[in-house]
Amino acid sequence: MEFERREAPFLTPQVSVSSLMLQVLAALIPAAIAHVWYFGPGLIFNFLVAAVFAAGGEVFMLSLRNRKPETGLRDFSALVTAALLAFALPSLTPWWVTATGALFAIIVAKHLYGGLGFNIFNPAMAGYVVILVAFPMHLNLWVAPRMGDLDYQTLSILQTLQFTLTGNLPDAISFDAISRATPLDVMKSGLNNARTVAEIRAIPIMGDFGGRGWEWIGNFLALGGLWLLIKKIIRWQIPVAIGIGVFVPTTIMYFIEQGTNASPGFHLFGGGTILCAFFIATDPVSAATSPKGRIIYGLGIGFLIFFIRKYGSYADGVAFAVLIMNMAVPAIDYLTRPHIVGHRRSDAQDAGNE
Repeated sequence: MEFERREAPFLTPQVSVSSLMLQVLAALIPAAIAHVWYFGPGLIFNFLVAAVFAAGGEVFMLSLRNRKPETGLRDFSALVTAALLAFALPSLTPWWVTATGALFAIIVAKHLYGGLGFNIFNPAMAGYVVILVAFPMHLNLWVAPRMGDLDYQTLSILQTLQFTLTGNLPDAISFDAISRATPLDVMKSGLNNARTVAEIRAIPIMGDFGGRGWEWIGNFLALGGLWLLIKKIIRWQIPVAIGIGVFVPTTIMYFIEQGTNASPGFHLFGGGTILCAFFIATDPVSAATSPKGRIIYGLGIGFLIFFIRKYGSYADGVAFAVLIMNMAVPAIDYLTRPHIVGHRRSDAQDAGNE
């Protein structure tokens, strides 16, 4: 009698990688609609540019590695990277800036480490940091949110597309008329100039918790993240731990001195914290894998976000916090390995018992 032998893994996965990635993209749609409403169609153009170059980088690297390009494109991981990078960039970003970040994310941060499943750094955040270092001025071109009582000048779809393709605004429009600092930049520069939090909060761009428009995008990102939790696409430990990691130190500092420390709500909804907690830090490849490890990983990201914002040179520390903790993941996984309940008998032991 001949017995069939099967190699590991013995269990067939319940959900494919492509299905998971598509659900992540679907969870981003409500926040993307809110983003376009408040800040214009630039997010769409950024995503299209990032998607084209991310997919192109995927095809190029898979071809160099003698692998079928269509296999890598079918998992939609490059599109998720493009979407996260697009959310991190201002609405007015020239195409070559977005392309640089997308190509670095796919070619260097992903494929030079072995491709999907082997990269140690989050590709989208690695691409964003490269843009931050190479094109810092282009990350300041945030437009004012579409709010009725704010002094802002909107760009049409064609004008936004013109800037994306050429990097130039129409002759009758200047950057001073349309660009605004982000709430985190306003808060950091105001505190550096000896202004109190109450005085900074009086600036019209500030909302109830974070910035006007920004906090609503954060709300929709949280809803999308909760949907991913319900569908068990992501685990609860990392989002909760990041929230605690940001909330605890900001609450302590806020009660110690409210005049020089922003509220916990501002830190949660004023920048990329919600996007990080549900969509960036939960990347199954570059994040910690054990339950305890995920909590440590998330707490580390949350604490680093606060300390970079408070004491660092950058207004938002999400990208650096994620990349730093990515480097710590091997050690975290090693130190938080689940205890082995049983052990496999060796061939020598089996022979000795016969």
